[in-house]
Amino acid sequence: MADEGFTDPRLAAVYDPLDPDRRDLDAYVGMVEEFGARRVLDVGCGTGVFALLLAERGIEVVGVDPASASLDVARGKPGAERVRWFHGDATGLPPLSVDLVTMTANVAQQIVEEDAWRGTLRGAYAALRPGGRLVFETRDPARRAWEEWNREASYAVTDVAGVGAVESWVDVTGVEGQLVSFRWTYVFAAEGRTLISDSILRFRERAEIEADLVAQGFVVEDVRDAPDRPGKEFVFVAAREPSGG
Repeated sequence: MADEGFTDPRLAAVYDPLDPDRRDLDAYVGMVEEFGARRVLDVGCGTGVFALLLAERGIEVVGVDPASASLDVARGKPGAERVRWFHGDATGLPPLSVDLVTMTANVAQQIVEEDAWRGTLRGAYAALRPGGRLVFETRDPARRAWEEWNREASYAVTDVAGVGAVESWVDVTGVEGQLVSFRWTYVFAAEGRTLISDSILRFRERAEIEADLVAQGFVVEDVRDAPDRPGKEFVFVAAREPSGG
């Protein structure tokens, strides 16, 4: 289940202005080029930033997301007609044969339930052509990133066109094993309205993820560093064997 930051239409509408720096996507664009991918499935496509970035480059893109409010934003952007959008997750897609499946940003960690995680990996495998690849990132739990998630470090005021000033900050609300819960608060100054978005991320260990991938038929080709956050994340590159697995 997606959190309010993606499902609430008011928050989905300001998601991009509140997070305008998407240099994290540069590495994924680079991998699309590296692997010669012409057909890409973007799982957890959100407001469509990455999907549209690829579509502009002539890539055939399918975007899927469980949050209809985020998809509404994506569908309303220039060039959206170049992308096939699906409401749902990787387990309910029509037959596909793509060169690359991506899960950018925190998508892999947002899939906290183990059954849903395994189902996502199976869905990605089924969507790939033989020899195609799945790429995604997760934070290294050893770095304990959540210890820096607090109001003091995250507080910002953003002037959003047509909306006005929006104050935002994050606080961790719980840590239980691999699960980290946190709450984003958004204050819409012009309306005197406050909205919140509660989230949970699962911080899986590298060896656990590699085992999960192998269990679903993938070959783990590489585990890379994230160029924009060196030493903080794992970037997994897993392939469906050319024989079809």
